[in-house]
Amino acid sequence: MSEFRVEKRRESAEITLSTGTTLAGHLFLAGSSQGHPGPERVGDLLNQGAGFFPFETADGETSLINRAHVVKVVLPAQVIEAQLEDGYDVATRRRVTVLLSSGERVTGQVAVYRPPGRDRLSDYAHLDDRFRYLEQADRTLLINSLHIVSLLEVTE
Repeated sequence: MSEFRVEKRRESAEITLSTGTTLAGHLFLAGSSQGHPGPERVGDLLNQGAGFFPFETADGETSLINRAHVVKVVLPAQVIEAQLEDGYDVATRRRVTVLLSSGERVTGQVAVYRPPGRDRLSDYAHLDDRFRYLEQADRTLLINSLHIVSLLEVTE
């Protein structure tokens, strides 16, 4: 084994690409993060900037996926990554329906990390993170903001 090898942990995910293809498999995450204490999260990996990341499909092939062409990533039900974000407990929750560039509509809750009075859905729309969490009852999605066509706040 090379002394330059960096150990990674595998995280299950389902990725939908701009081509309409959905891939099931694993992402590779580092044991630590530069932005927060603890291990790297899927959101960290996706928000690292432009370019490619490795993804191992269910058949064992590893492809390099271009972040710009990822529409959404579905995390397994047991992964509660969004709840680990700083300020999660005090963030305003908005229930939204998101229309994606693929034509798919997804509904769930988003956390708006802004002070009171600046925590509207329009404030959320102007945030910088490319990939954003959308929590559903049974799973968490990471949505690529470049593929969001519209956001609609919905009432329960």
